[in-house]
Amino acid sequence: MFSGRSTRWSARPLTAQMPFGLNPRPQSRHSAPVATRKPTVTSYRDDPLYSRIARAVDAILKSGNFVTPVDVLIGMELLTREQLEDWRRGRVSYLERIINCNLTRLGRLLRILRFHAHDLNLKPSWTAYMRWGKGPKQRLRFTKTGNPEVEEAYATHFVWPGKGPFHPPAPKEPPR
Repeated sequence: MFSGRSTRWSARPLTAQMPFGLNPRPQSRHSAPVATRKPTVTSYRDDPLYSRIARAVDAILKSGNFVTPVDVLIGMELLTREQLEDWRRGRVSYLERIINCNLTRLGRLLRILRFHAHDLNLKPSWTAYMRWGKGPKQRLRFTKTGNPEVEEAYATHFVWPGKGPFHPPAPKEPPR
């Protein structure tokens, strides 16, 4: 028989059920992990992408004196050389279309790369990416929107200013 009481969830708000007005933040499986926060100078090494970026940068610097975001994407296997060539020849309208990664993660990746390059004493240098092949030389686009800040982040190469091969800077000792 129906007793008049519902066995379903109460329609009262959660704050009314908690004593003293405590309202615990509900934890869902979609709660924002550390990786979605914007990396800062002090926290970028804690980001899950950092180790992959550092490995890719180290591999690139073993064979040359500069690092490009596009080479890091290839080193992290988010982009293939064939896809890069298609973009460079103008077959793809913008690079982000073919990168195997979402835009939020790409933004974090570029930010972490800039911080890591700074720690390695690499100097930023903007480079114009022009279309390869026959026909007019047109500037290539990295993003669909053409946002100047993001375009500049993709087009910035990090160059070793010293003579000879790259060698990592000496670790800083804490003051005694």
